[in-house]
Amino acid sequence: MDITISASFLPHSDPEASLAFYRDVLGFEVRNDVGYAGMRWITVGPIGQPATSIVLEPPVADPGVTDDERRTITEMMAKGTYAGVLLATADLDGTFERLRAGGAEIVQEPIDQPYGLRDCAVRDPAGNQIRIQEVR
Repeated sequence: MDITISASFLPHSDPEASLAFYRDVLGFEVRNDVGYAGMRWITVGPIGQPATSIVLEPPVADPGVTDDERRTITEMMAKGTYAGVLLATADLDGTFERLRAGGAEIVQEPIDQPYGLRDCAVRDPAGNQIRIQEVR
């Protein structure tokens, strides 16, 4: 079986702030930017990896989500407990410094973990946790 991950979805609370974070701070390219009914979906991805994307989406776009669920989603996003993604880089320290300089909310500075990898964690403007591990 030949299956790959094409896209993952992360919610955004401010499309412009998310765009600035993923494009300007992380260095991802913008692949699509679509608006509909006052909402916006932005597809970004790492340069040189056109088959892998993250879709930044309005968290309450699904019409099946109730008002109570929308409030819960908004609260969880604000706490940073709703969504996240794991990225990898050969230059963890350089990437971390770029994130710090770009104003990312620091959750964990680069550290050697007891389970054998080195990683760090930040939050994007919507509160999503972005963990980045070093490829050795």
